[in-house]
Amino acid sequence: MSSALPPRTVVWNAFNGRYADNPRALHEGLLARGLDESAGWQHVWMADPRHASAFPEGVRTVPIRSAACAEALASADAVVANCHVTLDPWPVGRPVRYLQTWHGTPLKRIHRSAASLPAEDVLAELDTDISRWDALVTPSPEATRLLREAFAFDGEVLETGYPRNDVLSAPDAAERRSAVRAQLGILEGATAVLLAPTYRDDEANGSGDLPLGFDVPELLDALGDDVVLVLRLHYYVADRLTLSRDPRVIDASRHPDVAELYLAADALVTDYSSSMFDFAVTGRPVVLYAYDLDRYRDVLRGFTFDLRSEGPGPLLTQPHELAEALGDLPGVSAAFTEQYAAFQRRWVSLEDGHATDRVLDAFFGPVA
Repeated sequence: MSSALPPRTVVWNAFNGRYADNPRALHEGLLARGLDESAGWQHVWMADPRHASAFPEGVRTVPIRSAACAEALASADAVVANCHVTLDPWPVGRPVRYLQTWHGTPLKRIHRSAASLPAEDVLAELDTDISRWDALVTPSPEATRLLREAFAFDGEVLETGYPRNDVLSAPDAAERRSAVRAQLGILEGATAVLLAPTYRDDEANGSGDLPLGFDVPELLDALGDDVVLVLRLHYYVADRLTLSRDPRVIDASRHPDVAELYLAADALVTDYSSSMFDFAVTGRPVVLYAYDLDRYRDVLRGFTFDLRSEGPGPLLTQPHELAEALGDLPGVSAAFTEQYAAFQRRWVSLEDGHATDRVLDAFFGPVA
C-alpha cells in the first residue's frame, strides 16, 4: 500500500474506548518494531473513562468524544479503529489515513445488509465514516465479500487474517493458556466452557437481567463439579446479568483480551457471535446455542449463511440439548469433524499467526 512512512502520530480506537482487539495487536506490533516515542512516533488511544484502568502504564490516552480527542484526531497522520468513529464534525487537520480493521466475520447481517435497519440518520452517519476509510482489514476471502457488500465499500482491502488472532497460533500459546487459566482460577483438570453470546438489538438499551435461554445452576448441576463456566457477555450488555455465586461461574466480561479466553477455554458456547470464527482457530469444540433462532434470523438480523449445515458445531435450541452436548464434548467433535474442517477452510485459513505483520507491512510499510 505504501513505502516506509516518516515519523507520525497514530490515533487508535477499539470498541469506542477500550485497549483491545485488532488495534491493540497492531499497536503492540508497531512497538515491537521499535516505532515508539524514541523513534519519533506518537500513539494516542481513545479511552472510555470506565475502562481507562485497563490501559497499560505508559500508553497515552484521551477521553473519547472529548475536546482532547478531537484535537488528537486533528493532529493525526493515521487513525486505526475496529469500529465506527463518528465525531461530527470530523476535526479538520492535516491529511489522515484511516485503517478500519472491523471486529469480526459477519454471520449476522450488518449495516445495510441487516434484516432490521437502524434509523436512516444513523445509517447516514455510519456511511460518512465508511467514506473516510482508506483500507479495510478482513480475515478471509468470504469475509471480504460480505463486508464489501454490507458497507458498500469499494476501497482497498487488506485480506490478511485478523491480527487479534495471532496469539492463538503463537509459539507460546500453551504457556499463555496455562497462565490465563491460573489467573482466572480454573483448577488443574477442570473443563472450561466459554459462554460468549452476542447482544440482541432490542435488548441493548434495556434494563433487568439479560436472558441466556437456560438456567445457569441447573446446567452446572447437570455437568458436574469439574466443569467451569467462563462468561463473556458482549460489551453492550456486560452489566446486565446477576451471576450465580457458584464458584464454577467466572465472570470474564471485562477481561481485557478475549483471545486469552479462547486460549484458556476447552470449548465455546455461542449463538450468532463472530467468536465462533476466532475460536475455530484453536480447533476445539464449538456448540451453538440459539434459543431464539427464528426471531433473530428472521426478524432482527438475518444470516449470511445457513448456520445449521455450515456452522462449526451443533445448532441447539433447548437447555437439555445444551447440557447433553457439553456432557459429551468428544462426541461433539467426532460428529462435526468434517463440517468443522470445512468451516475452518472457508473462514480462518489465513489465521497463521502472522496477520499483524502483513497488515503493518501493507499500511505502514516494512521496517528494517
